[in-house]
Amino acid sequence: MPNPEKPKGTWAHRIAIRFFTVALAVLFFWLIGFLLQDIRTIKGPEYKTVEQSYLDARLVEKKTLLDAQIAETSRQAGNLTEKQRIIGDGSRSLQQTLTQIIELQKQGLQKNVAFTERQQAGFSESLNLFLENQRQYQALSQSLSELTERKQLLAAERDRIAGEIEKQRKPAREEFERQLARHRLRLASIQLSVLLPILLIAAWLVAKKRGGLYAPVYLAIGAASLARVAFVIHQYFPARVFRYILTLALIAAVMKLLVHFIRTVAFPAKTFLARQYREAYERFLCPVCEYPIRIGPRRFLFWTRRTVNRIVVPTGQGEREEPYTCPSCGSRIFEECPSCGQVRHSLLPYCTHCGAKSESIPS
Repeated sequence: MPNPEKPKGTWAHRIAIRFFTVALAVLFFWLIGFLLQDIRTIKGPEYKTVEQSYLDARLVEKKTLLDAQIAETSRQAGNLTEKQRIIGDGSRSLQQTLTQIIELQKQGLQKNVAFTERQQAGFSESLNLFLENQRQYQALSQSLSELTERKQLLAAERDRIAGEIEKQRKPAREEFERQLARHRLRLASIQLSVLLPILLIAAWLVAKKRGGLYAPVYLAIGAASLARVAFVIHQYFPARVFRYILTLALIAAVMKLLVHFIRTVAFPAKTFLARQYREAYERFLCPVCEYPIRIGPRRFLFWTRRTVNRIVVPTGQGEREEPYTCPSCGSRIFEECPSCGQVRHSLLPYCTHCGAKSESIPS
């Protein structure tokens, strides 16, 4: 009884299978991504904690106190500057008033008109107020000078302490970088310990069940796992290391494919031979050496694998089927069927006339 090939389904079913295979790969890629995000939430080292173990607490406290004193000095200087501005504005106003009074007094002397006692008292009061403002202005200037000098001394002391703290921060940063690198390596190890088993199982299933019914499922899971592994390696390993890992992985994949195709040609499987023979017969080429099969109306024609569908075959009357041997490699192409006696394809498993199967031919 003939053993038909596995049905391929309609084109709509084949497209649906490919579409849902890609969809499954994307969904599984997302699912693994959610798992990796949860792994990345594992708490790592904190710089503040590492820094505290390296810094002198007294220096830090002293620097904080100096910062507060400098801020307070700046605030006081700002207040004195504002007072000095107000007194300066008042002094300029009084100066203008005194100038006007002196001008009026000059005009009165020219006209022999003397100032009254009230006018003299006003002039004396304005003059005394102006002199008092000048005294206060000078006093504020002196205070500002002292505050500026004190602020400069405090800033110099703070800069000296900040320099000492910065020297202590350098080993703290180096230690934090080491702890962070160990934490990143730990995260990478945990993620790879989850991904690699999934990838290896999927790869084993793809290799063992690639012709099976559920091969697209295994392929989707394997592709998603492989992509996530590549992302994890790229994210957590240095670019130099990732470059070598990627190159070695590509070399391994290319070598595997190359060996596979070489072995397929050297030791072809039955299904591969059957497909190769079918395609050759369809193009009227020898299945072994691809020399044109020149029988019947094609006896005096020439064609290749690419031009076979473009040639015009003359119609012949009374052309009788007969056994045929390839003149190039000697392979038997057509022979008599032992069951019905009709001429059949020698390298295909079933006779076109009676359907008898040849056990020596792959199917």
